[in-house]
Amino acid sequence: MYPALLVSHPRPPATVPSLRSLHSARNYSQLLLQRCSVALKPRIKCAAVSNDEIGGSKSWEKWLPRNLFGAEKVFGAISGATSSPIAQYISSPTTFLHSVDPRIKMAWLLAFVVLPAKADMTVRVGVVVYLALLSVWVQPTEVWKDQLGRVTLLCGILFVLLGLSTDSAPSLLRSRSPPSSVTGLPNLAASYEGYKYVIMKFGPLQLTSKGLSAATTAACLTFTIFQSASLCLTTTTSEQLAFALQCFILPLKNCGVPVAEVILTLLLSLRFINLVFDEVRNVALGIVSRRIQWEQLTTLETVDVFFTYIRRIFKNVYSHAEQISQAMIVRGFRGDCNSYRIFLSAGSSAKIANIVSCSCLIGLVCATTLPRF
Repeated sequence: MYPALLVSHPRPPATVPSLRSLHSARNYSQLLLQRCSVALKPRIKCAAVSNDEIGGSKSWEKWLPRNLFGAEKVFGAISGATSSPIAQYISSPTTFLHSVDPRIKMAWLLAFVVLPAKADMTVRVGVVVYLALLSVWVQPTEVWKDQLGRVTLLCGILFVLLGLSTDSAPSLLRSRSPPSSVTGLPNLAASYEGYKYVIMKFGPLQLTSKGLSAATTAACLTFTIFQSASLCLTTTTSEQLAFALQCFILPLKNCGVPVAEVILTLLLSLRFINLVFDEVRNVALGIVSRRIQWEQLTTLETVDVFFTYIRRIFKNVYSHAEQISQAMIVRGFRGDCNSYRIFLSAGSSAKIANIVSCSCLIGLVCATTLPRF
């Protein structure tokens, strides 16, 4: 029975598939696999916008700053910031300030530190403008452009931070007096002169009269101190500054103040400042010139490079200090400043320049003190 059934059942013809059918089946299987993979993956739609549709402007992605705080840019900025002659005497071109007596310059420095702090806002801004114009007139173009730009940027950041953060936080104290709705008394009349305590408002931040006063004071004093010191150091030698300081503190010798040690320390400090800036710049240039691939370094490796940079600066500075001390010991210095004479002089000064400087100093003192009386 079973053989009969097997014989009677028709069998399909045993045909060999052609190459075209195999190629089509293979393409069909690949198409199925591609559709399954696309169906499983998340779909992200992107639309391309031409330049004509956005008004001919570039894509916004090109305007985004990339690698803004990169290590290479930081070292480049350090090497560029210390390349200008900061706190270095500039002998040429000879200007009006070069012929002023160093004692008058020291008095001007003291006045710039003390007087603007108690002066009006107009006087502070006037002193800033005066120092900026004097820097443009006295210093070379490369020097005043670099220094004024950096000091102005620092003072601008300080002004914005202090102005917007002085009164932005809500006060924790509340008035104990009951409101006018409870007492039945009328509210205080508004000022008829248009006085406003809140000048501007930027969301949760606000610029008030108190914040404006504090920001102006801090920014103007910072600019005044930095720029006046720069003007004095670029137009006066270290020996002249030491002579001026010695004239002012010489009466304190009767009180036990070591005047000779103070003067020697000032001379060494003024000579040592240039070495510090040179080392900071040279080590930064050494790292930049090695063309380190910062993208291939991890965060810890980048931090280690910065620590190595700081350690190398201190090592070089201490090496220079040791060389200076050894040179002084070889020349016979044994620590007693009174047994050695330091030859200081005020240098050559013009009478007209001294008279004009003293007159301007008296005018500044009157402008800052008389309005209070």
